[in-house]
Amino acid sequence: MAPADVERFFATLAALSPEPKGELEYLNPFTLLVAVVLSAQATDKGVNRATGPLFQVADTPAKMVALGEEALRGYIRTIGLFNTKARNVIALSQALIDEHGGEVPCDRAALETLPGVGRKTANVVLNIAFGQPTMAVDTHIFRVANRTGLAPGKTPLAVEIGLEAVIPEGYRLHAHHWLILHGRYVCKARKPECPLCPVRDCCGFPDKTLAL
Repeated sequence: MAPADVERFFATLAALSPEPKGELEYLNPFTLLVAVVLSAQATDKGVNRATGPLFQVADTPAKMVALGEEALRGYIRTIGLFNTKARNVIALSQALIDEHGGEVPCDRAALETLPGVGRKTANVVLNIAFGQPTMAVDTHIFRVANRTGLAPGKTPLAVEIGLEAVIPEGYRLHAHHWLILHGRYVCKARKPECPLCPVRDCCGFPDKTLAL
């Protein structure tokens, strides 16, 4: 995608949604971290249904450890891979207590040492909780970046690096949300809604759908 089209792409999305928000519900950086860990291979709506009651009783690492793995499993049983995720959430909560004074670190390398936390999760937390212009490449962003020609890449990391190289400075803070929401609701995997797409004129996808 040409630089002028990249500028127009993000200017259009920014005009439509100046302050985009993620759809995971959270109370503080710790509950955001837990929610993102739980969201792997699960929908945000499904995670929110489980974490609403959970965060009422465990909104800090200490409270989560006190709750314990068995009780935690009961809260998140409706989420895929809940056994592994429960184990990771308890372990990362203990690690936050032992290594970070019970606080979520605002550093990617430190976040990635926590159980169940990879680069994508760390980038989400850094962006939403700490206002850093990171790019968490999920399936939606990966698809949009490749399909539109915005930042083609064969791996999530390649796409992340590509996006960071082409997105104008003024759009980097919110770019992660704009791309996720665009991929989730417009540039869908099976049948993109090209006739309704506000950035279709910037998009290099050769097989645009003609009708819904």
